[in-house]
Amino acid sequence: MEPSVSNIYRFGAFRLDAAERLLFEGDRTIQLPPKAFDTLLMLVSNAGKVLAKERMLAEIWEGSFVEENNLAQNISLLRKILHEGAQGKFIETVPKFGYRFIAEVARDEAEAEVYEHTRARVFIEDGESRQPLRQPSSALAARSPETRYVQSGDVNIAYQVVGEGDIDIVFVMGWISHLEYFWKHHLFASFLDRLASFSRLILFDKRGTGLSDRVPVNELPTLEQRMEDVHAVMDAVGSDRAVLIGVSEGGPMCSLFAATYPERTAALVMIGTYAKRIRDTDYPWAPSSEQRRAFIDLVKSDWGRPVGIEERAPSMANDPEFREWWAEYLRMGASPGAAVALTTMNAEIDVRNVLPLVRVPTLVIHRTGDLCLKVEEGRYVASKIPGSRYVEFPGNDHLPFVGNQDEILDEIERFVTGTLMASDHDRVLTTVMNVQIGGQELSSDILESSKAFIRKQFELFKGNEIACGEYCVVASFDGPARAIRCATLIAKDDGVDLLIGIHTGECDRVGDTYSGFAVDLADRIAKKAPAGSILVSRTVKDLVAGSGIIFEEDGTETFDGLEGEWRLFGIVDS
Repeated sequence: MEPSVSNIYRFGAFRLDAAERLLFEGDRTIQLPPKAFDTLLMLVSNAGKVLAKERMLAEIWEGSFVEENNLAQNISLLRKILHEGAQGKFIETVPKFGYRFIAEVARDEAEAEVYEHTRARVFIEDGESRQPLRQPSSALAARSPETRYVQSGDVNIAYQVVGEGDIDIVFVMGWISHLEYFWKHHLFASFLDRLASFSRLILFDKRGTGLSDRVPVNELPTLEQRMEDVHAVMDAVGSDRAVLIGVSEGGPMCSLFAATYPERTAALVMIGTYAKRIRDTDYPWAPSSEQRRAFIDLVKSDWGRPVGIEERAPSMANDPEFREWWAEYLRMGASPGAAVALTTMNAEIDVRNVLPLVRVPTLVIHRTGDLCLKVEEGRYVASKIPGSRYVEFPGNDHLPFVGNQDEILDEIERFVTGTLMASDHDRVLTTVMNVQIGGQELSSDILESSKAFIRKQFELFKGNEIACGEYCVVASFDGPARAIRCATLIAKDDGVDLLIGIHTGECDRVGDTYSGFAVDLADRIAKKAPAGSILVSRTVKDLVAGSGIIFEEDGTETFDGLEGEWRLFGIVDS
């Protein structure tokens, strides 16, 4: 039932609406965690009075046993949100006793005011949660943060930064994105506001979508290029390490980034995600090839309409405003051709072999009735990441900002603020290229000339030489597509038989020295390669979806001393 009276408290530049549980700073809505809001309301409604910690704990966490530190964390968060120092002091600590709200507070107890410059809202009851359903687009447009650009290679990537928390979060949206349209629906905006309440939130549009440079549909970003774009954005905002939050298709890219760059990944959160997008015998939950083709046909015929809304947001699928926003969001986020190309490329993603190599604290969240990505897919992802935390919530919405977003955000906040950020990483995911120089007797001059040519290509493609023998040179690369591009040039060295093997896997890294299974396997693959050719593992093939590289299966091999059978592929064209 909607309240008929709204108790409004005004202090400094802020306005607190007790009935609607909203805090405003001017025209901007500030999303607070439920207990932080309760803490602020208790302080403000008792302005000028000293409140004992015991009383605050008993009333705010009624019926629950919590430590005093929980209250202290809420007070610290409120001081940041209220900009204490810049806008004066609001909350005073009374040593050994409690807290007092010392700013001047004006209170209105009247019929609910209509704020033309803020939100016109309708609420639905959901237990204790109250979810907003409407907000005028003019107010939302005014809230959109400043969009900036950074170059990643020769492409401009659009990004935004929101919040001033001590923890950096990089938010990676799946499929289609558009930074400014994130903020044009209050559900998405409130989700991002909440993340920004305990972090410095970094948002970006992947190349080819949204406000980032549009690129030809045959040059849409691979997972590897998307990692480079994340690097560029983090460097632009001065973020050395960040928590990565990947939604849906953003999850596989974030897991690859975390495994490849653990030194820059404080933690990993994946929401409604997957490991593979086409059904397989050991991954039976994904859509079949026929189902994917049917969806691609739907994208071709219906782009500009609310495509996919029934699976992604069933609880809002009949809401006219949400349908209109979703259709416009998709239409502005990508052209019809780009949407088809992205959907086709996403179908090729397979990170099953990457997940066990993630070594950062990881949280996987999935809704049990998700109609877009089945809950078994979230369970699978979590089961493959060592030490990960897996949480299921009820509901059938795929988009995390639709449905009960508070329980998802509460879990993320607990995980992010409570995670110890590890600093030492000696295991990384890397792509190893082994180049064998052989097949005939070579003079020392020819041998050294060939090595110099190989090293020149390594340098051109940002490869890092990690070993060199009399008849081989080994390098590591940040991504498999770059390694393959490099290998195609190396293979053209006339007059010398070169055998090239590439594998992406986990390496032990000590300084500039790499060792371990990936190094050993790349060596074995190279020795199986025909002269003048490139042979790669199945893992490499799976990670270059959308790159345009064409493979042909070479067969299955077993290697002495290395566990398992390995499907190998040759490069047809790149």
